[in-house]
Amino acid sequence: MAEAGIHPSAVIEPGAEIGPGALIGPFCVIGPKVRIGAGAVLHSHVAISGDTSIGEGTEIFPFASIGAAPQDLKFQGEDTRLEIGARNRIREYVTMNPGTEGGGGLTRIGDEGLFMAGAHVAHDCMIGDRVILVNNASVAGHCVLEDEVIVGGLSGVHQFVRIGRGAMIGAVTMVTADVIPHGLVQGPRGHLDGLNLVGLKRRGASRADIAALRDLLGALRGGSLRETARSRASGPVSEMEREVLDFILGPSDRSFLAPQ
Repeated sequence: MAEAGIHPSAVIEPGAEIGPGALIGPFCVIGPKVRIGAGAVLHSHVAISGDTSIGEGTEIFPFASIGAAPQDLKFQGEDTRLEIGARNRIREYVTMNPGTEGGGGLTRIGDEGLFMAGAHVAHDCMIGDRVILVNNASVAGHCVLEDEVIVGGLSGVHQFVRIGRGAMIGAVTMVTADVIPHGLVQGPRGHLDGLNLVGLKRRGASRADIAALRDLLGALRGGSLRETARSRASGPVSEMEREVLDFILGPSDRSFLAPQ
């Protein structure tokens, strides 16, 4: 196999092990206890520290922080580890922490996972193979995610939770209890709770404009939005009402958040 390719600006501390065929990009910082597997690729500005191993063929994108001290006040610098398997894709700004003494001392990531930008894996987690964490999904300490779990964007998994194989967590969901294999979990979604009165006032909307919008909102409540909007649009309306009606009647394949 080819020798590793290391950019001259990368900082590789003595003791680090870089496997054959690995590529270390500009301004990466690799700590003394880090082991990089064969054919792994670190794009620019990747920081890897602690007792951390990276499996072969894993690709890590800029500004990921891998192996830094756990975000746990009980951690006192004890020797713990982070093991990342083969052929993972770890995108920008992902953070992964090693274990803690109280949690077994090990965080383990399986093979062939996709960790999208901003995702977080905390201390002492056990993450299976082919797991996907979508943008900004966060997994708290001591969690177990079995193979082929998907956690949607902006979702959170509470510490000590187990998620069974093949389960899917919808976007913007907080998971506080265990999830059975192949289960689908979706948290409460937003609903239309009225008007953005602060924004309207800041933009100079008159009392009459706000009153007209409130009346329109009341008319839209409880029926078909498009049918009601079409009926209202046929009569005299204010400029701000027209803006709302044109939006509702415009081209879209999505449903609407209806007034509650």
